[in-house]
Amino acid sequence: MAFNVNWHTLLDELDDLPEDATLITPLSHDRFRIDDVQEQCVIITGENTAEKRSLQRDQFETLYRRITDEPGGFELDRLPADADPYPTVLSLHPKFEIDEDAGVITEMDGPTSTQILDTDAEPEERSEPDLDVYADALLLVDALERHDVTTLSEMETDALVNLYTLLSDVQRNANDLRQDVAEVLLTRLHHDRPVSGPFGSVQRTTRRNRSLKGEDEVLAKLEAEGIDRERVTGIDRSKVDDALEVTDLPEADVYDIEESEYVRKVDVDEEVKETRLQGLKEQLAATEGEDAEELRQEIEDLEGRIDELTSFRTGTEVHE
Repeated sequence: MAFNVNWHTLLDELDDLPEDATLITPLSHDRFRIDDVQEQCVIITGENTAEKRSLQRDQFETLYRRITDEPGGFELDRLPADADPYPTVLSLHPKFEIDEDAGVITEMDGPTSTQILDTDAEPEERSEPDLDVYADALLLVDALERHDVTTLSEMETDALVNLYTLLSDVQRNANDLRQDVAEVLLTRLHHDRPVSGPFGSVQRTTRRNRSLKGEDEVLAKLEAEGIDRERVTGIDRSKVDDALEVTDLPEADVYDIEESEYVRKVDVDEEVKETRLQGLKEQLAATEGEDAEELRQEIEDLEGRIDELTSFRTGTEVHE
């Protein structure tokens, strides 16, 4: 089918778009809207930058030719850096579709999806993610709201203990989730090209790790190049420790020792955390319920009892 026919089909689709329709680019995830549709160009405006751009018909035709010439679709990362909006707009045509996972735009035989955001859809009912980091983050936010952490030295010891425990839990669970997110992102990032979201950008990078091969193999390779083995062999720390075990030599004679003190989390009271978390969940629900005032009062009473349960006790008092 000639490009001219496809072009006017695309223009008709653009004319039918709602005025507040927001589109998103497949690589950089930038958002924009269609301002004007003309015979030779499409005018867009970036949502974050408010910058207007004119997308030219001849560039759409070039992209169209490349797509139709590639049986498996045109690879998006082959686009110039500023051409990201072109496939997004072209995906509004009923015969062209973007596959973000594969990183391609293809011509299809049947109806396709588009890069338009469904801004008019009914908001989904709020649900709580079943994630440890969510629960701990909610408790942490509550703790931060209750205490002035800009003056830590003036906070009570029990409050500091609770704050440290929650920060530690959030850090651990957030890092686990971060690794899971990274594994999925790696399948969607292409050739070290940055991808942006509302809060920042990420980029696929390569980390180079090295580990020595077997000692005999390494020494043989180096000796073949004229490097004497004494130049690359040194003291084995594990063998030094073994020697200290069977001698009277103090470790200070062979080690430079510098001690530092730190705080380590040794225990978490999951029952108290869960009780407090349930109170916060009810508090969130109360903001939208019909019996909000009554439920808020119940929560305040519950929080008072929780404060008594979570009051600081020394290790001796706990075991008495």
